[in-house]
Amino acid sequence: MAKQLEELPLFPLNTVLFPFAQVRLHVFEDRYREMVRLCLQDDRPFGIVLIRSGNEVGMADPYLVGTVVRIVQVDTYEDGRMDIQVQGERRFRIRELDESHPYLVGRVEPVVEHVLEDSMRAEELLTRAREEFEVLIQKLFARQEFEVQVVFPTDPVALSFTIANLLPMENLDKQRLLETTDTLERVEDLLPILEQQSKDVRQTNLYRIGSDDLREWITPN
Repeated sequence: MAKQLEELPLFPLNTVLFPFAQVRLHVFEDRYREMVRLCLQDDRPFGIVLIRSGNEVGMADPYLVGTVVRIVQVDTYEDGRMDIQVQGERRFRIRELDESHPYLVGRVEPVVEHVLEDSMRAEELLTRAREEFEVLIQKLFARQEFEVQVVFPTDPVALSFTIANLLPMENLDKQRLLETTDTLERVEDLLPILEQQSKDVRQTNLYRIGSDDLREWITPN
């Protein structure tokens, strides 16, 4: 029997959103206002995909792997424009594109993460990632007048995407991490970026960041 595909409205953007992360979007085109209204009306999600070619205003050819998001907050202007806050939930892969609507609609299937091996290598990599992540956060807050306790996601997949969401990377690097289905491979790719970022913070001392920026991952005391 053929696999059932989910029908998902798509919002192509020049950005990559990871699962478990949030982003605020300004919606001004009529077609996406309609999409947002329908999603709110039916309490349904939509998908954010990175643009492969084209642009945000007009026609866009998307990458095939994106993130399903749920609208968590809406602010509407008098002229109908909207600011929406969305929460990344899970990944999907586009199998078919439907261009018969004002906005793109994809027929999609889930991206399934490989089962994480229970091994010494896995434990070592995840421990290194937690340690490097905590070092970076402590350095980012070094000039603040309060102590910071880093709260790690217990799920290794969530941990890897949480770290990826914090680090500055090019969109193509983010897209590759989004498409990776091996948690340890993703963590291995993130470790050198984490280490380099920690060195850059120490060398420049130019980072100023507030608790609101990382409120999902830290608990100020």
